[in-house]
Amino acid sequence: MSKKIELPPDAFLKVCPSRAVLARVGQKWVVLTMVALQATPMRFGDIRRRLQGVSQKMLTQTLRAMERDGLIERSMYDERPLRVEYALSPLGLSLLPLVDALKTWAEDALQTIEAHNRDFDRRSSGFLQES
Repeated sequence: MSKKIELPPDAFLKVCPSRAVLARVGQKWVVLTMVALQATPMRFGDIRRRLQGVSQKMLTQTLRAMERDGLIERSMYDERPLRVEYALSPLGLSLLPLVDALKTWAEDALQTIEAHNRDFDRRSSGFLQES
């Protein structure tokens, strides 16, 4: 009988499951949902209003995946009407500083990146015309 060898996580390896974790936590709606939930638990409709442009289906899928991964906790309250709230879990709170910094960096770097895009596109269009 062969023994399964457990390797330490290394996202550079093709077979490492941590790649799937990186893909999930790096998704736009996951990042924005986490930052939206940083101050207080929120109901689905409140999250959807905060994340302009997210569809109901996409938000539902995002919240389910985040709950499955243990990033958020879903609480149901036996009220009329039924109330459901989402909050960051301890695991989600441990990730929050990173995703909050990523959101802030994207906002701060936006103009610089757009300027680089314009310069690159200008250079690339000249290259295509010469070819």
